[in-house]
Amino acid sequence: MEAKDSKNISRRDFFKKMGAAGLATAGLAACADGSKGTPGTSGAAAEGEMTYRTNPTTGDRVSLLGFGMMRLPSVGGRSAREGNEEIDQEMVNMMVDYAIEHGVNYFDTSPAYCRGLSERATGIALSRHSRDKWFIATKLSNFAPSTWTYDGAVAMYRNSMKELQVDYIDYLLLHGIGMDGMEALHNRYLDNGVLDFLLKEREAGRIRNLGFSYHGDIEVFDYLLTRHDVYKWDFVQIQLNYLDWKFAKTINPRNTNAEYLYGELSKRGIPAVIMEPLLGGRLSNVPDNIVAQLKQREPERSVASWAFRFAGSFPGVMTVLSGMTRMEHLQDNLHTYSPLDPLTEEEFAFLQDTATLMMQFDTIPCNDCKYCMPCPYGIDIPGVLLHYNKCLNEGNVPMSSGSRDYRKARRAFLVGYDRSVPRLRQASHCIGCGQCSPHCPQRIDIPAELHRIDHYVERLKQETL
Repeated sequence: MEAKDSKNISRRDFFKKMGAAGLATAGLAACADGSKGTPGTSGAAAEGEMTYRTNPTTGDRVSLLGFGMMRLPSVGGRSAREGNEEIDQEMVNMMVDYAIEHGVNYFDTSPAYCRGLSERATGIALSRHSRDKWFIATKLSNFAPSTWTYDGAVAMYRNSMKELQVDYIDYLLLHGIGMDGMEALHNRYLDNGVLDFLLKEREAGRIRNLGFSYHGDIEVFDYLLTRHDVYKWDFVQIQLNYLDWKFAKTINPRNTNAEYLYGELSKRGIPAVIMEPLLGGRLSNVPDNIVAQLKQREPERSVASWAFRFAGSFPGVMTVLSGMTRMEHLQDNLHTYSPLDPLTEEEFAFLQDTATLMMQFDTIPCNDCKYCMPCPYGIDIPGVLLHYNKCLNEGNVPMSSGSRDYRKARRAFLVGYDRSVPRLRQASHCIGCGQCSPHCPQRIDIPAELHRIDHYVERLKQETL
């Protein structure tokens, strides 16, 4: 994997090269009992027991399922991520209790999640359990220029400890590395001395593991890995799923295929933490014909479980994050990883064929991360984009009045649009100010997509297709 374009390898070839020795090289081992595990062991788990991976730096036994605290439930039953929705602390407590009871011990949050309230809610829920029962991961989310100063960044870091009610952080990430290129890396972490401060905090034990989450510019990713001998990254968080494995760059030329990202980490022995295993829910809401194929092979498994099995089957993966809003999400993911049934070579090939089929659908690569929010004009940007994707997947985006089932599809699109996105928050209110696009990790030209969808909606309403 010395060259990005010519040295990518398949999972089959990777496993052949790695084998048991590869697990030792990657420093991770799966285990299901109370031991810390030994690199290179098979890690077979008894039925119903969580699969764990061992962190080579600290010996942490980390649950393969990680709880992402980005999409916490609100008192209204939805995700408390923007607007004025209040986090349902009682439900958060219940889900955290259930997760810990069933073996989950890795919880991932950020000062940027849930309008800045995720860390507090997470701290309240976890503080009710013994500190040795869980690992907390949070981020230095210094996106705003006011936090690029040394004092501003350090204040954010210390406030995270206060909100989480801890005196050390198990996993601390430089957040959103690569979103704005090398200049942002220098402004946020290098030139202001913030990374030097974090390295000293790790040396002092107040940070047990230091890493970064990668979004975007591959130059930044490669640069930080070339400095691994200096920074000694304990882990790196990347986006990996069966669509992005080969097609991330096809979907958006400025993205990088997950195969390359994972391979670069593996050859350096850096554990990978996986985000977006479902691509913001897209891989749990696949087109109907793909649902049929997945269900034909495994009638008892959920559609989402295929994506989680894909992400968890790689030996260099330490944990796979899932932003779980409802208890049924948590229960389904626990079923998938308690224990993990790794993909066979044939199943891996099947999912790659599935990804190729999915590429025939011209969906917008929105992951519902809401980094584009809030819109100054009140538009529910993810709601608009995800409704369009949902209808496209379900065959409810007719291109002409002569299309089969045109009236049914037209009604489904328009009625569903009004139900899922209030009219005052629909695409028609976009003025093209462009404040949203620079914050999008998927590099979507958001105003262009909103205008395209709005024009399509108007044509549907006028029945002039």
